[in-house]
Amino acid sequence: MPRKPGITDDYMITLYKKGTSFKVMKEISGLSDRAIRNILYKHKIEMNREQYSGQPRKYSVNEHFFKTWTHEMAWVLGLFVTDGCVNQTNSISFAQKDERILRMIAKHMDAENNIIPPSSTRNISTLIINSKILKNDLKNLGILSNKSRTVKFPEVPDVYLPSFVRGVIDGDGWVQKTGYVMNVTSASNKFALELLKVFQKWKLRSEIKTETTKNGKEIYRIWVKGKETLPELANIIYNNAGESYVYIKRERMTIHSGPKSNQIDFS
Repeated sequence: MPRKPGITDDYMITLYKKGTSFKVMKEISGLSDRAIRNILYKHKIEMNREQYSGQPRKYSVNEHFFKTWTHEMAWVLGLFVTDGCVNQTNSISFAQKDERILRMIAKHMDAENNIIPPSSTRNISTLIINSKILKNDLKNLGILSNKSRTVKFPEVPDVYLPSFVRGVIDGDGWVQKTGYVMNVTSASNKFALELLKVFQKWKLRSEIKTETTKNGKEIYRIWVKGKETLPELANIIYNNAGESYVYIKRERMTIHSGPKSNQIDFS
């Protein structure tokens, strides 16, 4: 099996030392069992029988996390819809450049800090959580593997919708540094249209544009525009946020909020 781009020996060793099972390592790397064993042998890494047999080491996690709506659950779900992965094995994973966000996810889910750091060829960190129950609960919420073009907007209770949207923006959102525009990119037409409806429901100046990638596939950008509009969006999504947000995006979104004395304290 060909090794996927960016997968180095050091990265595979890091995965292994983090307790990742061979099944998950195969999926991440594209390598066979034998090829993974050869890497470990070559670097004189002692193998754990449970990992080799496909049984990951046991990491604690709240396996009922996605069963009950909370602001923390809604935010994590928004991040997962955009930056998460349902693996073929009984595991899920989150990928983020900002490792603080992964630590926050692990904290909310009562999960051990099983974060794989970036390597010389990969500039993002990954949080891997092994749980068949979590995977099934995400399925019940309509989130499956290979979801990028088919994912639907989940049925989020109105009270938790701002936290979910904050997670979506933290995952696939971009905020202009001058604070005039924000957009979320999605490969799913259904998801994009429903997100647009949410922004319109909140009476925000918003629109959707379709673009075609170099390989001929369509993507959708949902825009919120205006120096008055972005602070309005911030007033909605950062209520009940605590520390669960990407700092730079909130900072840019609130540039035009006016004097600090007139701003809402969301912390």
